[in-house]
Amino acid sequence: MSEITLDAASLRLLAALQKDSRLTLQELADAVGLSATPCWRRMKALEESGVIRGYTALVDREKVGLHLCVVAQVSLAHHVEGAAAAFERAMETAPEVIECYRTTGDADYIVKVVVADTRAYDRFLQDKIFTLSVISNIRSNIALREVKYQTALPL
Repeated sequence: MSEITLDAASLRLLAALQKDSRLTLQELADAVGLSATPCWRRMKALEESGVIRGYTALVDREKVGLHLCVVAQVSLAHHVEGAAAAFERAMETAPEVIECYRTTGDADYIVKVVVADTRAYDRFLQDKIFTLSVISNIRSNIALREVKYQTALPL
């Protein structure tokens, strides 16, 4: 994956979109300091290059009943061909998993899971984790309070 060099106007465009992706094209152009057509062209180019991967709504997980946030450290039993791929496939298809990172250090993966409560997390472990023979260890850390949550990248 190659890095894309962005000029100041593209960075302003991305910052504005990260703050509010529902801005109209004219509002976005005004915020960035461009006219509407060049702004639209830049936005389309950023989408086509994959810099902008998509648009989404940020949903308050607590208000939709997902009260428990767990950060789990997962270690694989064997570092053999196919073990990592099997685990990653399982995480990609688990709707409870909202983030998954292959890492260095004590664990092979860090997984962020959101569920309604501890019973739901236990079901997740039983149905999605403990059924995988490639896992040797999982350490779960329950978030007590959300101190900071943001999706905007520091451009």
